[in-house]
Amino acid sequence: MSPVACGAFLRNASQMKAIARLATLLAAVASLAACATTSLPTPAASYFENLRTLCGKTHEGRLVTNDPPDATFADKRLVMGPVDCREANEVRIPFAVGENRSRTWVLSRVEGDRIRLKHDHRHADGSEDILSQYGGDSIDAGISTRQYFPADAYSRDLFVRQNLPRSLTNMWSVVIEPGAMFAYELRRADRHFRVEFDLAATAPAP
Repeated sequence: MSPVACGAFLRNASQMKAIARLATLLAAVASLAACATTSLPTPAASYFENLRTLCGKTHEGRLVTNDPPDATFADKRLVMGPVDCREANEVRIPFAVGENRSRTWVLSRVEGDRIRLKHDHRHADGSEDILSQYGGDSIDAGISTRQYFPADAYSRDLFVRQNLPRSLTNMWSVVIEPGAMFAYELRRADRHFRVEFDLAATAPAP
């Protein structure tokens, strides 16, 4: 092989090795990116896992707003739980106001990486109240500690049938800060209701 041909051969070999190293590096970067994409949970998924830290527990709370319609809550024992997590994609949180145990907040994971909030209202005999199953789906991915839920179509139809026009613009939010605080909140133009629960300590079931 002539010196010129030999030099060209060596240059080509060196280029091929460089290309191979670059391809290996790019493949490694792509693999790392794929791992990062698949291993990081979405805000909604993290939020739901935070909710599941409540499973089986009971906590006491307090009313932190002062709208006149909620005055009867102020002197009652407010308790959430025991939290029911028997369904994999559902967390049921009974909310007792004094001796009234008719309320349950139901949070579930639904399609589109969203969280759904529903209010399950029952009579003492277990039958469902006519004003029940209202709520809505989270408006976006939210964050791991808070989700917002505007009233959905079912809820708006229900409110119209029950002559509750002010409730058409209901916006609920649920906050979960594991080990610290859980809050349920309702807002609309003429209404603000919020209860907060201490997650640092458990309480006896109602």
